[in-house]
Amino acid sequence: MSDDGEWFFCLKHMRVEHGPGCPDRDRMGPYATETEAANALQHARERNEQWEAREDD
Repeated sequence: MSDDGEWFFCLKHMRVEHGPGCPDRDRMGPYATETEAANALQHARERNEQWEAREDD
């Protein structure tokens, strides 16, 4: 697969998808690269931690 197009992380199958795939309700994205999609859960976890820290202040 190339890095062209849109990449997604499928929450149902817990894997990266390129282009059309599972329904949007089951996936995160789009991302510009496969690597960004592969790191989607980690990025979301970090963002949630930042939001929680702001709420605690």
